[in-house]
Amino acid sequence: MTDPVAVTVIGGYLGSGKTTLVNRMLRQANGLRLAILVNEFGALPIDEDLIEATSDDLISIAGGCICCSFGSDLTAALVDLSQRVPLPDHIIIESSGVAMPGAIGANIGLLDDFRLAGVVVLADAESVRTQAGDEYLGDTILRQLHEADLIVQTKTDLVPPATASDVANWLATVAQDTAVIQSSHGRIPIDILLGQTAAKQQQMASGHADAAFESHVFAVASQTDAMQLARELAQGGYGLIRAKGFVLDADGRTILIQNVGQRFDATPFDRPMRPELVCIGLRGKLDTDRITRLLASDIATAGAPLQDAL
Repeated sequence: MTDPVAVTVIGGYLGSGKTTLVNRMLRQANGLRLAILVNEFGALPIDEDLIEATSDDLISIAGGCICCSFGSDLTAALVDLSQRVPLPDHIIIESSGVAMPGAIGANIGLLDDFRLAGVVVLADAESVRTQAGDEYLGDTILRQLHEADLIVQTKTDLVPPATASDVANWLATVAQDTAVIQSSHGRIPIDILLGQTAAKQQQMASGHADAAFESHVFAVASQTDAMQLARELAQGGYGLIRAKGFVLDADGRTILIQNVGQRFDATPFDRPMRPELVCIGLRGKLDTDRITRLLASDIATAGAPLQDAL
C-alpha cells in the first residue's frame, strides 16, 4: 500500500510573491522530490540555474524536482504524477492569482491517491488592504484569505515595521483563527510551508532555518487518541503554525498526525515509525510547557475529556 501523496496549494492575488516563494522552496528541497504544478510555465518562471532540462510540458529541476503544466485539467496532471517512478514526495499547486485555492484544495480530497496538506495564501503587505477594499477585487481577495490554513504576509521589507504590524493585525482579524506569518523574499522554512522534512534529512529533524521560528521535537511515550490530540493541537491555543509526527493508537497502530493552522488530520501509516511530534511556531509564541503537559495527560489511553486532562 502506498501512502497518499501530500499536496499543498499556494494561492494569493497577482503580484503577491508566489513565484519568489516557489523558487525559494526549490532551493530548500535538499533531497525532497517536489513536483510543482502550474497552469502554464509562463506563470511561474523557474530560476534558470535550477533547470536541468525542459520539454513541452515538463521542467526538470536539479535535485529531483520537476515543474509541470496542467493547463485546464488539474486532475489529469495529478493522476499522471501518481504514476511516476519514483513518486514525488510532495506536490505544490501554484494557483492563478484570481483562483480560489480552497476550491482546489477541496478537489484534492476527492482523489484517493492524494491528501491535502494545507492551503497557503500569500498577502502583499503593500497592497492587500487596498485590494480588499476595491469594488471589483475585494470579494476575491477576502475569499482567498478566508480559505487559507496559513497566511504568509509577503514583502514586509518594502513597508515600515509599523505598517507591517498593522497589516498582520488586520489579516488576523479578517481570517480569524488562521496563523499569519511575515516574510520577505520568500524566506520561510520549507517545513512550515509543507509540513514535511526533506527525505534525506534525519527523521523528524528539528530544523531552525529562520530566526523568526522555533521547532521542537516531543516524544510521545504512550498510546494516544490521535484524532483528539490533533484537534487539540490545532484548536487549543498552543502557538502552533505546523505540527507533524507519529503516535500509536490504542491498538498499537502507527498514526500520522499533521496540523497546519486550524487544519488537522490523523491517518493510519503503513509502517512503524518513532512516536514523536515536531511542533513549529513563531519564536517565543510556542507554548512548549503546555504541549508537554498535553502529551503526558490522559488523552493517551484513558480517553479523559481534554478539559479534565489539562
